[in-house]
Amino acid sequence: MKKFISLLIAAVMTVGVFTGCSSQSSETTEAEETVSAEEEVVDDVTINAIMLKGPTGIGAVELMEKSANGEAAGNYSFEISSASDEVTAKILNGEADIAAVPTNLAAVLYNKTEGGVSVIALNTLGVLYVLENGESINSISDLQGKTIYSSGQGAIPEYAFNYILEQNNVTDTNIVYVTEHAEAAAALADGSADVAVLPEPNVTAVMMQNEYIRIALDLTEEWSKVSDTDLAMGCVIVRNEFLKEHPAAVANFLAEYSESIEYVNSNISEAASLVEKYEIMASAAAAEKAIPNCNIVYIDGAEMKDILEGLYEVLYAAEPKSVGGTLPSAEFYYEAE
Repeated sequence: MKKFISLLIAAVMTVGVFTGCSSQSSETTEAEETVSAEEEVVDDVTINAIMLKGPTGIGAVELMEKSANGEAAGNYSFEISSASDEVTAKILNGEADIAAVPTNLAAVLYNKTEGGVSVIALNTLGVLYVLENGESINSISDLQGKTIYSSGQGAIPEYAFNYILEQNNVTDTNIVYVTEHAEAAAALADGSADVAVLPEPNVTAVMMQNEYIRIALDLTEEWSKVSDTDLAMGCVIVRNEFLKEHPAAVANFLAEYSESIEYVNSNISEAASLVEKYEIMASAAAAEKAIPNCNIVYIDGAEMKDILEGLYEVLYAAEPKSVGGTLPSAEFYYEAE
């Protein structure tokens, strides 16, 4: 009888050992399948990303280079555009999954698509400067009575500059709006205008053409004096349909994009060469001078939300259409889980 009991215990223990191995093997297989599924999302899904020429596109150049060389963790198809209208169309028709756009356009698209996009990161803070051919402007109050050439009517350059002027009680400026940044830059360079509001990289371009033109005022600094939020001018959005289907791919993009921005800010000369290579700016020499003034950043999550909410409140108060008619809801601001 004792022998039988001993054999029975041994048999039970043997079954337990094999059951344990089977359970462990099953758990391992499930874990491997989960990892495999995540890798499939990152590796096999191609993200169609569109970047605007100028500061909002600069931060992506290192990731673009890695992607072209097959060194990126994710699969990307990058496109460079010079027109916000083209970016808007490609987001609306689903040709682009991710896009770098002006911050007010992000809000407009959110309203236009009835919540179909989310903002996932800020990539550019203020890039606006008051340039002067002369030495008379050293503060906002010195703009009193001046004729100022500017572009960006109906967008952040107009609303931000007007807000700064109003908060400083400067009420009698004559602002001449032109269609293109290059047109305002040309007027300043050839002497048709003495004062202009321009964004980078046009600031650098015009100063390289005319040695007597100087940066009189940094409007990002002037904004900070009269506002509780940062002047955020560029961001990255994603179509929510794509985000819902491929959250791991979007998370991976953000990780690689953040690294790319860090590279650009730490390796300006090398980044400038890539900026020319990918035709975000025409000249590496100009890009190298412009990048330090472009305020290229990576800000996401709660900090991004706080900055944008403050900015949108100012824009909405100035002109509701500038943000699409209504302020974006909380769902607009993406936060990684």
